[in-house]
Amino acid sequence: MTILVTGAAGFIGSNFVLDWFSQSKEDVISLDLLTYAGNLENLSSLNGNPHHHFVQGNISDRDLVLNLLKKYQVRAIVNFAAESHVDRSIHESKDFIETNIVGTYNLLESARCYWNDLDKNLKQDFRFLHISSDEVYGSLDLTDPPSNESDPYKPNSSYSASKAASDHLVRAWFQTYKLPVFTVNSANNYGPYQFPEKLIPLCILNALHGKPLPIYGNGQQIRDWLYVKDHSAAIREILKQGQIGETYNVGGRNEKTNLAVAETLCNILDELKPKSNGKSYREQITFVKDRPGHDRRYAIDASKLEHELNWSPQETFETGLRKTVLWYLENVAWMDHVVTGEYQDWIQKQYP
Repeated sequence: MTILVTGAAGFIGSNFVLDWFSQSKEDVISLDLLTYAGNLENLSSLNGNPHHHFVQGNISDRDLVLNLLKKYQVRAIVNFAAESHVDRSIHESKDFIETNIVGTYNLLESARCYWNDLDKNLKQDFRFLHISSDEVYGSLDLTDPPSNESDPYKPNSSYSASKAASDHLVRAWFQTYKLPVFTVNSANNYGPYQFPEKLIPLCILNALHGKPLPIYGNGQQIRDWLYVKDHSAAIREILKQGQIGETYNVGGRNEKTNLAVAETLCNILDELKPKSNGKSYREQITFVKDRPGHDRRYAIDASKLEHELNWSPQETFETGLRKTVLWYLENVAWMDHVVTGEYQDWIQKQYP
């Protein structure tokens, strides 16, 4: 049997695939369109692995997806495929609608068509796991409890609205067609292979090149931070023993302001790669104009996952961030390869 992982060359998808092979020899079909954030280098350690099969393609290509499902007798789909950067969604939302909503719809229909034709035993074992975001719950006040699975959706950006829509489609396909689904809403992920438009890898890259570390507004926006390998472990547990039709929040219990994240990162760099002039990387922190509609706080209540499936994050923010910084310091060539002309154009547009 085989699992199909969509968005498998992206940040979270590639980490999941690599972690999967550290735990299992079950075949994986990695499907990715290879847009700007998809990078085959992320999966290069699997070159020559007979259990790994990479396919470049779109989740909206129903014929392609259905053929893959049938050819490899896929028992589960793990859907990471998404446009995920809020800043990009502010400038151009069309791709977010096409991938996150229309793409998820087409993937669900391919899965339903395949699932309907399976024999009884295979049908009972099939699963569709959809990866979403904590941002669908909207912004929290400082005194609000963390978001749980029963909280209403209040998305505030075209990115989070598109993810909320995809979540509703997944729920509807379960309620209407009984397709065996899970939805996973996770906190901010960080770790190896993250494209350097997001806060942590952007700050690492800029710090090492002596550039400003751009922090929106006053830097007091709060996020819950989840080490990506803890996220992968949670997904494996949900696939193994989750209750069909349920939503599971995955959080790190690490609420930090953006400024605190940048400062902690600088402290680690000061220790691991000190500047020759003896100064701290903190001097590169620069406050820039806040983005429109910037949500103040996200926080995730993961107690359902912890209590029902006995999962808990293994990394604190400090241990996970140290591992992340070490990985980027040891993989400078990877960073150099992803920082293309398109990336430079984006950075100039976003941080003029």
